[in-house]
Amino acid sequence: MTEPLAPKAGHPRPEPASRSPLQQTAAPTPIIFGFTDCQDTRKALRFFAERRIPVHFVDLAERPAARGELRRFQERLGAAALVDREHPRFRALGLHVSGDSPERLLARALTEPRLLRTPLVRSANRVSVGHAPEEWKAWIEAERRTGVEPEPGRRLGS
Repeated sequence: MTEPLAPKAGHPRPEPASRSPLQQTAAPTPIIFGFTDCQDTRKALRFFAERRIPVHFVDLAERPAARGELRRFQERLGAAALVDREHPRFRALGLHVSGDSPERLLARALTEPRLLRTPLVRSANRVSVGHAPEEWKAWIEAERRTGVEPEPGRRLGS
């Protein structure tokens, strides 16, 4: 067993700061799934940046969403809400005439992420699809009401 490192001479070891239970609970970081060339995805990134809320961005062009991640959105919103039937890629693949079920289209979106409506935004147990600033504002207000402290260097709301 190794001994803990002793502090250097003249550098006392700092005592751990006592934290209140509110300070120990950090607000969840929103995760935005989308494409850098998608206007609604850029709007979502700008929405959170304007409020100084850090986000984790997943570019679906580089890294498609995992099956479990899509399942989380599907359970809350339904498969039909996740598929973008107006996107040119939907027509290019001939899916407008195929008559596939939304669940089957969602399974296809694992390999063809352009079939998804973007942005897909998740924060803790809340999810949204598309440009939904009113919903995101409600999330921020809910965090504020529950007393969740922001992560260090993070402000909630505007």
